Amino acid sequence: MSDILVHTEAGVTTLTFNRPDKKNSITSAMYAALADALAAAEADPAVRVVVFQGNETTFSAGNDIGDFLNNPPATEDSPVFRFLRGIAQFRKPVLAAVCGPAVGIGTTLLLHCDLVYAGDNAAFSMPFVNLGLCPEAASSLLVPQMMGYHRAAEALLLGEPFMAEAALEVGLVNRVLAPSETTVYAQAVARRLAAKPLASLIETKRLMKKGHAQQVMATMAEEGASFGRMLGEPAAKEAFGAFMERRKPDFSAL
Repeated sequence: MSDILVHTEAGVTTLTFNRPDKKNSITSAMYAALADALAAAEADPAVRVVVFQGNETTFSAGNDIGDFLNNPPATEDSPVFRFLRGIAQFRKPVLAAVCGPAVGIGTTLLLHCDLVYAGDNAAFSMPFVNLGLCPEAASSLLVPQMMGYHRAAEALLLGEPFMAEAALEVGLVNRVLAPSETTVYAQAVARRLAAKPLASLIETKRLMKKGHAQQVMATMAEEGASFGRMLGEPAAKEAFGAFMERRKPDFSAL
């Protein structure tokens, strides 16, 4: 079965992370599938809303480290960057139902969703610094805008998890529910949106986002260049080596 499930019904396309044995960690092939699915949903007039979801215990553990090391995002056309541009520029409403860990891009993709519903077991983290890297998905711009600088610094410099109630308080999520109810609730909201006039949804979203749309794309490009450069530097090599060797990284000389 595919690691990304794509299901369209009643105007709603649902994209499900379906790799539970690997905590829904994302491979290059999965990013390509997500990018293709978003492009198809954008082009299909019958699709009015997109929903991202995992399962009741895990949204996504972020990048699959082994695959990431074997297939690093070398160019702007890499699947991960295609996906990020696709979700950042997606014109129709995007929802997410998040239960359990949402690590790295599992959190930053939510910055480009219009509505986010979290299980009370959700744990959000952006541990880029801990991997010798820098933020992506324009999170260096959007997280301070959303949370304020000092909370953003806590999330991005320390890289420690924050829970669903904290995410609700800073505006990353719209509502916290029991994990068993989260996907059902998100799907119900998606159906409500799908019943509304699509042109009005698209124009309202455009107007809300136009003030910083260009800045988001420029930031994403700058982050991507830094991210690619830092992947080859000593700190990232130590961090990934330590991860694969199941030991604590030593950054004392870096």
